[in-house]
Amino acid sequence: MKNITVIGGGTGLSVILRGLKQIEDVHISAIVTVADDGGSTGRLRRQFHIPAMGDIRNVMVALAEEETLFSHLMNYRFDGEDHDIGGHNLGNLILTALSEESGNFMDAIATISKVLNVKGDIIPATTQVITLFAKMIDGTIVRGESNIPNFDNRIQKVYYEEEVTATPQAIEALANADLIVIGIGSLYTSVIPNLIIDGITDAIRQSKANCVYFCNAMTQPGETDNYSLEDHVEAIEAHSYKGIIQTVFAYEDDISEEVLSRYNLEGSTPVIIRENEHEYDVIEEELLNFNGKLIRHDPDKIRNLLSKYLKKD
Repeated sequence: MKNITVIGGGTGLSVILRGLKQIEDVHISAIVTVADDGGSTGRLRRQFHIPAMGDIRNVMVALAEEETLFSHLMNYRFDGEDHDIGGHNLGNLILTALSEESGNFMDAIATISKVLNVKGDIIPATTQVITLFAKMIDGTIVRGESNIPNFDNRIQKVYYEEEVTATPQAIEALANADLIVIGIGSLYTSVIPNLIIDGITDAIRQSKANCVYFCNAMTQPGETDNYSLEDHVEAIEAHSYKGIIQTVFAYEDDISEEVLSRYNLEGSTPVIIRENEHEYDVIEEELLNFNGKLIRHDPDKIRNLLSKYLKKD
């Protein structure tokens, strides 16, 4: 039995987990960011002073053993304006109710995980209510995860003003890992917010496991404009330590001009590999699908790649 610990947030983390859960003889631990402050998640966190649960809800659904009616309902969003229940996800409301009932965010996650028959452990990176800040290269300070991509600027670093401590479960999952997986996801608002929490980076450094990174296929406007694969890795290293990543997985799929033109209109371009030599391994594989002409990583292709990597490792 291999222990796989995955770090991230957003839809990218869920895609990796949908692939991983199909691999036999692995135990999955998902360390999930709770820095989100937008949408339904942000409203509930402000009203009830609880950690952001939106990414955790997505991970629960991704790791559910079967796609049931209840798992689909977890992602159901109520119509209407952003007041009362309008705009809220049902899963967010359920997690909030359970947190209020038990007085413990971790207990709420455990309860829903049992109902969904989740394959693995879902671990918030911290149980503190946290606010992410970004410092831009011109010195501008941006407060709040949801605001960071809205500035036409270049990010120098992201950070927390208060001391933020990792959950003991996250540290334990990293210590016991046979493989640590970082990504896919928004670099500065889903991936790095985990790494800058006290204890996370040290636990990765002390681990004997290889650490691999799934690099994004496309740049994210307002966050990683014109970033190469190397730029993504350098940003991760700048917020942790040099050499944290041993292997980077990159896509080698052909993307049609029609699809690329749609992304170009939004200011998004392919993440390219600029250099021929790296201090880490770069493995290029076909990893994408183009359903609805959207560029997405494919869970089945991720499963095949990680299965092959685990056997080699």
